[in-house]
Amino acid sequence: MGHIVYIGIGSNVGDKIHQCERAISEILKVDSHTLLAKSSFFKTQPVGYTSQDWFVNSVIKIETNLEASELLQALKNIESQLGRKETFRWGPRAIDLDILFFDDIKIQTKEIQIPHPLIQDRQFVLIPLAQIDQHFVHPIFKKTVQELLDNLKEDQGVEKL
Repeated sequence: MGHIVYIGIGSNVGDKIHQCERAISEILKVDSHTLLAKSSFFKTQPVGYTSQDWFVNSVIKIETNLEASELLQALKNIESQLGRKETFRWGPRAIDLDILFFDDIKIQTKEIQIPHPLIQDRQFVLIPLAQIDQHFVHPIFKKTVQELLDNLKEDQGVEKL
């Protein structure tokens, strides 16, 4: 049995929905990944750097035989292939692929942080995540995705497409 992984997907450059769909397609071509669940697409306001176009975000749940570092490298390769250019923190991007959860393990290295360190603060991650697995328990906070979402008081402008 492989690893169960949740991946956040986002784009705010070009044909955003198409970019996200292409990213999902490319992820599924890697090492016999199996798609277990896919959220809807959501239109979301930018966070951090707000003087940019809105994003399209979604979350997928896959099964993979890759280890976390191998999966991270595969996702970075897909980002490059789909035209992601390094700009600045929270800047515009053709595609953004983040490992949100990898099984229920914690990894903290210079290269990789799992669970993703900002999940609990981001409606654009928690809303699609809750749509596909609201009962998943965050391995650090010991709260379900739905509880984390319920604890967020601020509306961050997330609309289902």
